Amino acid sequence: MWIWLGLVSMLFLGFYDLCKKHALQRNAVLPTLFFANLVGVGLTLPILLLSRLAPEAMQGTGLYAAPMPAVWHGYIAVKSLIVGTSWICAYFALKHLPISIVSPIRASGPVWTLAGAILLFQEQPTPLQWGGMGLIFICYFLFSLIGREEGIHFHRSPWVGLIFLATLIGTCSTLFDKWLIQRQGMAPVQVLAWYFLYLAIFFTAVTGLLWWPRRRQTTPFQWRWTVPLIGLLLTLSDFVYFLAVDDPDALIVILSVLRRCSVLVSFFAGAVLFKEVNKRKKSLVLLGIMIGVLLILLSDR
Repeated sequence: MWIWLGLVSMLFLGFYDLCKKHALQRNAVLPTLFFANLVGVGLTLPILLLSRLAPEAMQGTGLYAAPMPAVWHGYIAVKSLIVGTSWICAYFALKHLPISIVSPIRASGPVWTLAGAILLFQEQPTPLQWGGMGLIFICYFLFSLIGREEGIHFHRSPWVGLIFLATLIGTCSTLFDKWLIQRQGMAPVQVLAWYFLYLAIFFTAVTGLLWWPRRRQTTPFQWRWTVPLIGLLLTLSDFVYFLAVDDPDALIVILSVLRRCSVLVSFFAGAVLFKEVNKRKKSLVLLGIMIGVLLILLSDR
């Protein structure tokens, strides 16, 4: 069941990426993040309130968010800080880069998840895993050559650096999710509802300090119908994903692979919708990255 949940989460995530690209075109990043996250709060806050006001009724729905100890709130606050930082990096990068460049870099998340397991848990990669990682890094080099044709220099572009940083930080969140749900015993709905709430505090502070005083005149915010869709699709994707992580048999690396396959949706649909160039070359390199991810996946059997 957890594999099917991972696939459903992947579909939601693919359309979420498309909505992000549409919402960010010639638009301010921080208020876009703020309002998109506000939709997530609007969807999950009633769960927290009803869990307090009518706990017996909520327990029968599978959406009961039990009261948490203070230390758990600290963990969720840390997760929100990690996720918020990753999103800010990713959104700024996506605003300035073609989605056909961003998507394959984001697809490498499972590689960094594996690397995190090596560093944190002293896991030893198999030859197949090393081969998969090597193929992905070769594809990155090929992407840098393709990017030069569009004036994007991977070693000098701050936006490429930001999307790599967002991917690395997102890996930390993925590993943390497994620890929170499987090791600490948090319910998926607890993680989802509280981290959206703490994210709202984080984005309110960041938007209020960095965008409102200085940038709202030079970089105004424009409301678009895709802004609330970002929050809706992300809430659905994360909820299904946390349900999958809650399964004791779930493998976090495989779930990471499935979630990152959302780039197949965002890459091909985005390349057509946003009239991006070099689609054929990029699709071949994306195929190479997905083969590298598949090698890592097969090595876990």
